[in-house]
Amino acid sequence: MHADWLIPDWPAPAGVRAVFTTRAGGLSAAPYDSLNLGDHVGDLPAKVAANRTLLRQALGSRAVFLQQVHGSEVLALDAATEDGQQADACVTQETGVACTIMVADCLPVLLATDDGAAVAGAHAGWRGLAGQGGQGVLEAVHAAMKADARTLAWLGPCIGPSAFEVGAEVKAAFEAAQPEAARLFVPTGAGKYLADLPGLARLRLQALGMTRIYGNDGSDAWCTVRNPARFFSHRRDAGPAGNGFGTTGRMAACIWRA
Repeated sequence: MHADWLIPDWPAPAGVRAVFTTRAGGLSAAPYDSLNLGDHVGDLPAKVAANRTLLRQALGSRAVFLQQVHGSEVLALDAATEDGQQADACVTQETGVACTIMVADCLPVLLATDDGAAVAGAHAGWRGLAGQGGQGVLEAVHAAMKADARTLAWLGPCIGPSAFEVGAEVKAAFEAAQPEAARLFVPTGAGKYLADLPGLARLRLQALGMTRIYGNDGSDAWCTVRNPARFFSHRRDAGPAGNGFGTTGRMAACIWRA
């Protein structure tokens, strides 16, 4: 593993391994420098392929890349699963296959059953997290894992509460399912709010009975926007005040059974 990558600090079951990549350790040139793993953001295909090969070699397992669409579809992975299938979460009970979630501001959530028999990853932007009628990507992957309260979760880096400004419709989408979500939105004026995305994910996981939740605590150290040297950020780099290129790379959160 590259020294700059994040290894989750959590009591993972025996045989379960996980990692979150950063910008470091790849071959791509600016603005994708250097470990861009996204094949849909304008980077040279040969560089993306080489970066994905570097990741798979580091894992000693085959990272399976999804086509993520901010939904709640869950894909079961096996040795024959190909890259590019549409889903925003994946689960596996097989060894040698890594559930892989790409992000550049959205929240990656990694999960493992207490006995290590199943692992999963979920891509939790606000749309996928909120879902419909209180059923979003975390509820879907929890059901697909046949998980219970003993399941562990790790939240990776994402856009933090000091940077994630949203409209009233986002606040309403979460409050409709959980009125207590209101405390995770801080008004900034003109109908805008700063939203605590990892806090909202914790609230959803706790509603599923999960209490062992690790990782992102909402501090700036975990914020993709606030750490440009370490993390890609779509909002920071591709927004109106971005890097001038109008794009950015993608990082990956991976979990697998070794």
